[in-house]
Amino acid sequence: MVEIDAISKTFTKERKAVDAVSFTVRKGEIFGLLGHNGAGKSTLLGCMLGMVYPDQGEVRIDGISVQQERNRALRKVGAIFEAPAFYDYLSGWQNLKILAALSGFTDRTEISRVVDLVNLTERIKHPVGTYSHGMRQRLALAQALLPSPEVLLLDEPTDGLDPEGIREFRDFVLRLRDERGMTILFNSHLLAEVELLCDRVAIIKRGRLLYTGDGADLRQQSQRFSFVVDDWTRLLAVAEPLGGRPDGESHLHLPLNLDVAEVVAAAVQAGVRVREVHRHKETLEDLYLKVSA
Repeated sequence: MVEIDAISKTFTKERKAVDAVSFTVRKGEIFGLLGHNGAGKSTLLGCMLGMVYPDQGEVRIDGISVQQERNRALRKVGAIFEAPAFYDYLSGWQNLKILAALSGFTDRTEISRVVDLVNLTERIKHPVGTYSHGMRQRLALAQALLPSPEVLLLDEPTDGLDPEGIREFRDFVLRLRDERGMTILFNSHLLAEVELLCDRVAIIKRGRLLYTGDGADLRQQSQRFSFVVDDWTRLLAVAEPLGGRPDGESHLHLPLNLDVAEVVAAAVQAGVRVREVHRHKETLEDLYLKVSA
């Protein structure tokens, strides 16, 4: 549904913002573009929307070139790019009417349906200036869903949201895919968010593509814990029969189905003094190291 073909873009002489990046997004999947702030994700999304013109390469949406036929290519696309902007002195409803009319769309029934879909019905007639950040994000989603796109492109959609707002967004995106068959691409610097949502992912660092593949491949295949004990050798003697694997002289990898409390209990029973146990959560840096090794 979306084809990124050898896209490159340079803003300064020091380095390329995007360097010959290529990948595809299949119809009906959730695709995550993962990388730190400044990695080139937003530049790439700008190229997909025709708002940034690449130095080389091409973006095609359903086979139509964004660079050659922008209006035709983007007819099937809804998007939130960078910070959504609205007229604060107008109501959410008035903002949606104005934005929808720019593309020749004025169906009040469809606008009402989308407002209900993003759970904004109670406040849609209030001035946008009174909206919380989460409500503004929902209004932006409503705007992106008019008029019924097949592809949704989202730029850091959970940035600034509280945990409840992030979970609400996640459930909403999953419904769009499962109930409407929508193709969704979003970029993020949050590894956990991409793990939970995406069918496939692309990882970008300093403008270069490091990895593209199944989102399940990102998930840790084991739990990693650091231990502070008086006898590391005896700890290993009780942990290895339970499936534990040493990683250096203070860390253990444990099977996902093994409760670390079982290891601690077995160690104490064997006379090991366990002073501290800490779980290690894989970071984006860990993932970079893993995929670039």
